[in-house]
Amino acid sequence: MDIFHIAAECYPVAKVGGLGDVVGALPKYQFSAGHLVSLVMPCYDTKFIAENEFECVHNGYVKLGNFNFPFNVLKGKTTPLGFELYLVEIPELFDRKEVYGYEDDIERFLSFQIATLDWIISLNKVPNIINCHDHHTGLIPFMMLYANKYEKLRNIPSVITIHNSIYQGQFGFDKLYYLPEFDLSKVTILEWDNRINSLAAAIKCAWAVTTVSPNYLNEINYSAYGLESLFNLVRNKSKGILNGIDIEVWNPAEDRMLAANYSVKNLGKGKQANKEALCKQFDLDPTQPLFSFIGRLLDEKGADLLPHAAALALSENYMEINILVLGSGNTEIESQLSHLLAGFKGNYNLYIGYNEELAHLIYAGSDFLLMPSRVEPCGLNQMYALKYGTIPIVRRTGGLKDTVVDFGDGGNGICHDQASITDVCYSIQRAVILYNDKKKLNDIRKSGMKIDHSWESVCQEYIQLYNLILNKNES
Repeated sequence: MDIFHIAAECYPVAKVGGLGDVVGALPKYQFSAGHLVSLVMPCYDTKFIAENEFECVHNGYVKLGNFNFPFNVLKGKTTPLGFELYLVEIPELFDRKEVYGYEDDIERFLSFQIATLDWIISLNKVPNIINCHDHHTGLIPFMMLYANKYEKLRNIPSVITIHNSIYQGQFGFDKLYYLPEFDLSKVTILEWDNRINSLAAAIKCAWAVTTVSPNYLNEINYSAYGLESLFNLVRNKSKGILNGIDIEVWNPAEDRMLAANYSVKNLGKGKQANKEALCKQFDLDPTQPLFSFIGRLLDEKGADLLPHAAALALSENYMEINILVLGSGNTEIESQLSHLLAGFKGNYNLYIGYNEELAHLIYAGSDFLLMPSRVEPCGLNQMYALKYGTIPIVRRTGGLKDTVVDFGDGGNGICHDQASITDVCYSIQRAVILYNDKKKLNDIRKSGMKIDHSWESVCQEYIQLYNLILNKNES
């Protein structure tokens, strides 16, 4: 099977969050399973791209309304990712260091989608399946079906994988002229809530819709930021497939970013070595339980709860616990977290920004990982934590509910139901009690490390879905 993935992110080329991790792993494991797999993404100004060699395999002009942007399609000369990588280079729009956050993001990602399809129709052999990821590629299924110039792709099945329905790629109909010519009788397909909605268009037009966990598929039927009724309408073509983790990258026995490697057999010694290295770096006490948070500092991640919850927990358990935060996002949350430094020196620290190497060390050196998310379509952090013998403390939502069971119910984590300061603090208190029961703590850690969250079985679920829609197409 010849599979094309189209996405805005891919680790280690360019990553902002979990989307990048998934897109960096799923194609690799599909390729290992014997399929021809390619990823198409924008060409950003990143370290990975600067350090690797590419050759131009196509060039042209992308027409965006009255504008024409020259573009090139670059192919990696080697395959360090384990699959073919293609970069769409549009110098005027993508030669920037950040993936998102620009005023012209609509123009950037729409031009990327058009350029990608322009290139695909030039190929001698088109792919069997096109798997789009999130709203940045959401207009591709619509254009494949209805844009005049892409008639060649009309019978190629498309899949939209939804990593987070919060972000929908909405823009006004004043920019409709950006799209290639299509039958205007189909314009209502683009519309949701009186605007063009890229994600809604993808859900309507894709042959199949996947979410990144089964529970998230259930949740978006009643909570999807305005798309609930649409998700209910397409339930018969939707499937929740739980994400995996790339154990070639996330494996404490081989991880080069750690202070010491370890497995289930030498868990205690290995984690302690990493904890000591981490605590030394951040002036924390390695003899006390260490609670960490890794992620974007946004309300959807429950990060707004952290400043107050951390202050309460540290006040009640002063000199008994440590808290470490790694992340960036909302400037007000960043400021509140920074203000805690003066009051809890030696028990609290933070790193504003993102550092991949530090994240690995935190997973290895922490005792508990805080994930009080309001929204978590899948979540990879809790799976990384389990793999590294760190106990996740999660709110029961989305993929967190699919992957973490409370230790009181025979599971490997600590769970709470509300995204509240009270629930977070109570969970921390439970964790401290567990920490002091060393035998039980180590049993839970070891059990968590043995859970198989690898991509091998997950990628087969995607292949089965692809085969299903391909067979329907042929019948």
